[in-house]
Amino acid sequence: MPTQPVKTRLYRWEGTDLTGAEIKGETSAESQAMIRVLLRRQGISARNIRRKAHRGRPGGPSIKALDIMLFTRQLASLIKAGISLLQALNVIAEGVELPAMRQLVNDLKQDISAGTSLANALRKKPAHFDALFCNLIDAGEQAGALDVLLERIATYKEKTQALKKKIKKAMTYPIAVLLVAVMVCAILLLEVVPQFQRVFSSFDAQLPALTLWVIALSQVLQDHALGLLVSVCLMVAGFRYRYKHSEPLRQRLDKWLLKMPVSGNLLHVSALSRFARTLATTIAAGVPLLEALDAVAGTTGNNVYKDAVLALKHQVATGSQIHVAMAATGVFPGMAIQMIAIGEESGTLENMLDHLATYYENEVDTMTDSLTSMMEPAIMLVLGVMVGGLVIAMYLPIFKLGQVI
Repeated sequence: MPTQPVKTRLYRWEGTDLTGAEIKGETSAESQAMIRVLLRRQGISARNIRRKAHRGRPGGPSIKALDIMLFTRQLASLIKAGISLLQALNVIAEGVELPAMRQLVNDLKQDISAGTSLANALRKKPAHFDALFCNLIDAGEQAGALDVLLERIATYKEKTQALKKKIKKAMTYPIAVLLVAVMVCAILLLEVVPQFQRVFSSFDAQLPALTLWVIALSQVLQDHALGLLVSVCLMVAGFRYRYKHSEPLRQRLDKWLLKMPVSGNLLHVSALSRFARTLATTIAAGVPLLEALDAVAGTTGNNVYKDAVLALKHQVATGSQIHVAMAATGVFPGMAIQMIAIGEESGTLENMLDHLATYYENEVDTMTDSLTSMMEPAIMLVLGVMVGGLVIAMYLPIFKLGQVI
């Protein structure tokens, strides 16, 4: 009969150690009695034990990819130091501040205490641990090299997060500046332009065409501001819903993004770096090639590359070599195909993929820096046209009036 998992709770305690010094802390256990036993083993005399209540909204902030990355690195370090899996999870649970993450670690600890393997315990949390993560852990457990696999997964997660952070940073800056520019223009059109319009109403002369256009735009915005705002929100919500549920739309959008003049090349390189890094990690872990390609397809971050990897898997399953199948897809660049061909012929595919991933990650660094430097003058130009155009439109009649006088 399978062992029923024990429900643990977090308790705060205060007490004295063997020297009589006052200490306090937090420990997870099934009951207050178990807390006393655990503390007594550590030479601590507990005086006050109470269950810690979670404040704020239920569950607190949600678990992010960064939390999973830190959990993986901590677990890898503890297992490598010779600490047992249950003890390692207990140490991590006590050190985690995020309630949802602490509950996740406690759930894993309960499943493992009941006899479940770590890989199967992780598979019960698909929202936080994908198939690639679980398959790598499973391979490590079966090979008796869990510490090595955890180390590789932690390194993989860190490099993946660093790559995402760089791309996000390159894209966030121009978008944020443009949003601020739109807000400034909206304020000018709603608040400043009507003041000038009242002044211009006393003029007998004909207003310039640019000024008349800006006044008309301001009038439209004043009359329909709420309707326009609601329409934009509905369009964004509708687009997000369609993108989530429409595969053809995702395909078209991903193809269009890859064809963009500046950012498209960055997306190409980042997808290639994810492909090479993930495939190198899975092959090094001893995962069969077809299973590895299946896991890699979901990590490329682009539907065009996802379909290419799935087509690659299909051709490899029929006996084709990887580099031949890559060339047949028409998506992968020649350098990647040649390096993988050399790796296959020399039996060093894992090393070649690792070198390829490092090369493309360095390319992402270079491209994000150059993209940021190229964006700055373009953003200044757009700001000048948007804000400067409104200011010029409002002052043109005043300049003309001065010439008449």
